[in-house]
Amino acid sequence: MKSGNIMIVGVGGQGSLLASKLLGHLLLSQGYDVKVSEVHGMSQRGGSVVTYVRYGEKVYSPVIDKGEADFIVSFELLEAARWLPFLKKDGQIVTNTQQIDPMPVITGAAVYPENLVEKMQKSGAKVDALDCLQLAEKAGSAKAVNLVLLGRLSHYFDLPEQAWMTSIEAIVPAKFQEMNKKAFDLGKAAS
Repeated sequence: MKSGNIMIVGVGGQGSLLASKLLGHLLLSQGYDVKVSEVHGMSQRGGSVVTYVRYGEKVYSPVIDKGEADFIVSFELLEAARWLPFLKKDGQIVTNTQQIDPMPVITGAAVYPENLVEKMQKSGAKVDALDCLQLAEKAGSAKAVNLVLLGRLSHYFDLPEQAWMTSIEAIVPAKFQEMNKKAFDLGKAAS
């Protein structure tokens, strides 16, 4: 049975908790042992947050160390770059191209780095960057960025689409399911 490590990184309030719960549900439904960490970071204050999802035949710890992540799913470009040291040599980054200024940029103490996708690629990372915010808004809500990202991530998994849909139905509140399924489909179909 294949095993893997997924890091979900972003800024507090972007929906990383829902994304990690959904991934955990999906992988459990496919027969994997799954460990999902709590959200770590300043999730209530718009600070950097990270959640770990580990799966395999038997998983003993939810923690992912540097160089162990098969995937980094990032809600924001700078967060993808910040967590790059945790990516495996052949790992894959799936990232939203949205830029959210951290406090040092807001206060003028720093400048938001330019050309982050190119810099990550030059470091050897495989980067799948997508304007998830625009697709989420097209689906009906800016809050659906998480499902756009998961739709994009689904390209890298050999799992039936119905399994993803079943997990969306199990985790997402009923009144938001159609919008979230649309967001997932837009992320999956994006080129």
